[in-house]
Amino acid sequence: MGQVSSVSQVNMYIKNMFIRDYMLNNISVKGEVSNCKYHSSGHIYFTIKDRASQLSCVMFASMRKHLLFTLEEGQSIVVDGNIGVYERDGKYQLYARSITKEGAGKLYEEYEKLKKRLLAEGLFDDTRKRKIPSYAKKIGVVTAGTGAVIQDICNVSKRRNPYVQIILYPAKVQGTGAADTIIKGIRYFEKTDVDTIIIGRGGGSIEDLQAFNDEQLARVIAACKKPVISAVGHETDTTIADYAADLRAPTPSAAAELAVYSYRETVIALREAEYSLNWQMANLLKIKKLKLARYMTMLSHESPQNLINERRMYLTDMQEKIEGLMKQKLISSRHQLELYVQEMKGLSPLYKLQGGYAYVSDENGKNINSVDDIDKGEQINLAFKDGYAKAVISSKEKA
Repeated sequence: MGQVSSVSQVNMYIKNMFIRDYMLNNISVKGEVSNCKYHSSGHIYFTIKDRASQLSCVMFASMRKHLLFTLEEGQSIVVDGNIGVYERDGKYQLYARSITKEGAGKLYEEYEKLKKRLLAEGLFDDTRKRKIPSYAKKIGVVTAGTGAVIQDICNVSKRRNPYVQIILYPAKVQGTGAADTIIKGIRYFEKTDVDTIIIGRGGGSIEDLQAFNDEQLARVIAACKKPVISAVGHETDTTIADYAADLRAPTPSAAAELAVYSYRETVIALREAEYSLNWQMANLLKIKKLKLARYMTMLSHESPQNLINERRMYLTDMQEKIEGLMKQKLISSRHQLELYVQEMKGLSPLYKLQGGYAYVSDENGKNINSVDDIDKGEQINLAFKDGYAKAVISSKEKA
């Protein structure tokens, strides 16, 4: 008899065999959903089967974020994951990482090919994307005429700014011809005066979102002269339209938040800007006034007028000094002149005549100042202070 193993050892050994098998760790299995149960813990327990066999499956709550639809009985699906053994029960099952509807894999493959091709063309380049207006007045919305999407957009818009006008272009967002009606909506708004265009719908599977993965729609969005916001599904749903649009919003409500500016926040910002501007102007004016006062003080010291005033004062002082010196000079000259006059008077013959003297000259007017200059019998002229006389020398005697 060989070595005896415990049940746990056997199950552990089998589990390790599964773990070491590369194929069983990365496997895709298709089948029909059966016995599906959504557990309160968030896990999903179900079975997939075909005509001959069935396989137990579980998708843990942590993986459910990748599930884009609700599992229902009879659905044909493809489950990606790994085969493992649950040691306690000794059962093997498929641990699902992702689940897609059968046929969705082909759609996803086509989606990836189109995305790569348009990306290579530069259709998704940020450099060609238009800026979303900060203060839009009119917004065109291309979506279903009824449903939560347009209601969400209107509610958010009304809350943020009741003065922004929302215009709806009702379009099919799923099924045959949906992409064509969305294209017509974009082209319609392109000819109007709307500031921004929003295209969108709620979330769904890749089949539900197929209209937004249309190549022609992507090219129309890229060529549109108006800014386009794509708001398709939830955050995990990314379509070709999202890449082509000027801005991608995770939800229609988020698109409204991005497109419609907040009236209240704008008013508050304007008031704050007004206060700040007034304060800055007052502060700047105060600084300029202080600078002006300083410059005026500096200018007063350097002013030509001040220099002119100084020169005028100097000239006035010089004028007074010159006038004083001239007066002194005149007084001194006048006094000196009087002295000269007195001296001249003493030397003047006329002044001497005033004292009873006479001026004697010969007949030719030559002065006679010596007795030797005259002869007896000669006629002489006598000049007195008050007239003239002629005399004849009758005798002469030398002293």
